[in-house]
Amino acid sequence: MLTELSLTHFRNIHKSILYPSSGVNLLVGENGSGKTSVLEAIYLLAMGRSFRSRNLRNVIQNQEQYFQLFARIIQGIPVGLQFGNTSGLQIRLNNAPLKKLSELATHLPLQFIPANCHQFFELGPRFRRKVVDWGLFHVEQEFFYHWQAYKKILSQRNAALRNAKPNGEIKVWDASLNEHGMKLAAYRSEYLEQLMIRFREWFMLLCNDYKNSNFELRYLTGWPKGEDFADILNKTIDRDRALGYTRSGPHAADWSLRVDGQDPAELFSRGQQKLFFLAISLAQISLMQQLNKQQSILLIDDLSSELDSEHQISVLQAIKKLKVQTFITTTNTELSTRLVKQDNDIMFHVERGVIEQV
Repeated sequence: MLTELSLTHFRNIHKSILYPSSGVNLLVGENGSGKTSVLEAIYLLAMGRSFRSRNLRNVIQNQEQYFQLFARIIQGIPVGLQFGNTSGLQIRLNNAPLKKLSELATHLPLQFIPANCHQFFELGPRFRRKVVDWGLFHVEQEFFYHWQAYKKILSQRNAALRNAKPNGEIKVWDASLNEHGMKLAAYRSEYLEQLMIRFREWFMLLCNDYKNSNFELRYLTGWPKGEDFADILNKTIDRDRALGYTRSGPHAADWSLRVDGQDPAELFSRGQQKLFFLAISLAQISLMQQLNKQQSILLIDDLSSELDSEHQISVLQAIKKLKVQTFITTTNTELSTRLVKQDNDIMFHVERGVIEQV
């Protein structure tokens, strides 16, 4: 949870300091005012990268040479990030240089709901794997170790395949790849089963149009069902040699949900797809709260996009029930007065890069 947030020379924000609430923080303003930039700053502090630009030079305010972000998280731990045209990226956590980006994610667990979050259905297996792996990173202590080991071994095996090494040099990686791969597959399967129980509960709160529907989880491990991963690696080595990479494994895993036997991407409206993704995020946050007592931060960009007033209020009610620190952007000033009602809710007005608490 953030208790203080400072932005300097960040996009169109020259200098601003916010003291967020532990509840809902609503950022209200016209398009281009700088609302999403606040979400981007929080995302950068938590992830070490932007969701809007690959090149951080584009984030520096015009005519300036650097941008700087600073935050205090719960227990007063300071987090600072600076990027300059000549100095590059520098990150400090608790007054010490950051060694690994994973340390940021550990201290600032974050869920981001973009305005176009319906792309969950369009971006493919890689994006859906990231959704599951985010949750596992925060609730399963051994997951990150096996994920890193698998990724490194896979890279070595693929290098051997690309360089047309003899089968013996390729197979030397198979035992370790199988060991870590089976662990990843088991972690994902168990996590998804737990996640889907909570997903259904949250989705019913957000969208009761499907309260009597049947939800079916489909999880693909990344190799043929009923086969052993070790056997698949052995049997498909000629195919992998021809491709130049290892095709089967947890790196090719995917998962999906069927609603009454149908694909929600075809069944749902854009608004319902947004509620679907929101329910997954809320389910992950609640699961993390239960399993390791850790709090997350929730970022929602453009709440009013694709959602009518009734469903926007349903989203706020669900968030308040979860008791998660949330930052929401909206252009609907009239609606904002209806949404922010509790003592620990704060509304910020954003105009031309100037942020003022209302």
